[in-house]
Amino acid sequence: MSSDRAAWREFLRTSDGGNADPEIHLERSLSTVSVLLLAVGSVIGTGIFVIMGVVVPLAGPAVVISFILAGIACLLSGLCYAEVASSLPSSGSVYSYAYASVGELVAWVVGWCLILEYGVGIAAVSVGWAEYLNAGLQELFGVQLPDAISASPQQGGIINLPALILVLTMAAVVSIGVKESARINAALVIVKLLLIGMFIVIALSGFDSANLSPFLPLGMAGVLAAAGKLIFAYAGFDAAAVAGAESRNPRRAVPIAILGALTIITILYTLVAFAAIAAKPWEDFEGAGGEAALARIVAEVSGQSWPAVLMSVGAIVAIISVVLALLYTVSRIIYTMSRDGLLPHRFGTLSPRTRTPVFTTWVLAICLAVLAAVVPLEELASAISLGTLVAFGVVAVAVLVLRRQRPDLDRPFRIPLGAVIPVVALVLNVILAVSLPWTTWGAFTIWLLIGLVLYFRYGRHRSHLNRTPTKA
Repeated sequence: MSSDRAAWREFLRTSDGGNADPEIHLERSLSTVSVLLLAVGSVIGTGIFVIMGVVVPLAGPAVVISFILAGIACLLSGLCYAEVASSLPSSGSVYSYAYASVGELVAWVVGWCLILEYGVGIAAVSVGWAEYLNAGLQELFGVQLPDAISASPQQGGIINLPALILVLTMAAVVSIGVKESARINAALVIVKLLLIGMFIVIALSGFDSANLSPFLPLGMAGVLAAAGKLIFAYAGFDAAAVAGAESRNPRRAVPIAILGALTIITILYTLVAFAAIAAKPWEDFEGAGGEAALARIVAEVSGQSWPAVLMSVGAIVAIISVVLALLYTVSRIIYTMSRDGLLPHRFGTLSPRTRTPVFTTWVLAICLAVLAAVVPLEELASAISLGTLVAFGVVAVAVLVLRRQRPDLDRPFRIPLGAVIPVVALVLNVILAVSLPWTTWGAFTIWLLIGLVLYFRYGRHRSHLNRTPTKA
């Protein structure tokens, strides 16, 4: 590649200059704390409030190890994210890192995986939120929404209306401006953390060591299977990397936010898993949704109904922040891909008033609202995990490639121990990916093939990089 094209690629990676309107840019207004809370808000809720009933039957009491294993994989990947993000702050996150290190085709594949990860994540969390809403209505008023308007067709309903409404409402919030969205997210995250603290305290008061034996009833295969699915529970922490383009000091804020959020999340997840398993026989989680399992623990241990009611109502409020943060993230990734010419021009425009990708946000929200309305959670979680693991692996590769190709690149944050951590992160991500069901791989392959067709039929010919003239 010529020096001109290399310089153009660097420009695309590290600035907002490729926007369709060069006079309108993403607003750099987020503080380090705001970026940290965005990362925390995008993650906590999926694992704790939605997926416990899915993973506990896979591993039994050893699901605690599954949470730790998934957390370690994400922490290692988070270190990789922190190094690259501090060097190349961009609204495209790992898509941009791949573009700068291993080229456009791989970048497209990664961006396509990120759309899967975040887009389907929004739908999955919205489905879980709808379950909480029904539980809260039952606890407070003794009524529930009819299945026809609160369940997917596969679950005996017609449409999951609450999930649809939630996604569209969050699209309105994300569209009003990044500062306003960050303030709303911060308030929701605080509610969420208080709720989790309440659950841990109440559940630990019902500690029964008999519930922890046998600790490995389904062996290490079950632990790995649960850990693979639990990557879904950590998906979203790289929202901090996406926020780099709207942070006041991205080279400092993004590494702090990524590593701080992952540390907080791993500790909380492990404590919640341990408290839940110690308070209730693991067999009782079979067939129970996350809300049903955790709310029941609170009610049984406390012997009172109000903590379970508070937990259900609090979760209704708290999980909203996940949808908000994930929608913010994926809208920025699509915006960046369009800015680079790989997606239609219209998706790369910003509103002159709010300086946010309003068109992209609403088109995305409408599509995902429909998905959330008709597809159950169980069909979504594994696909998100695989897309996330692919993205994590590419970030590890990007660290290694950039260290070799660009040793002179300014790295405010640098991973210690040389290549050890990126290599271990890559290997661990591969192990967890292989542990996922073949049906998940089949669905992922279909998604990947669709993405490749779009790239070769559209993106490759309209890419700004490929259209850049070069000097002799």
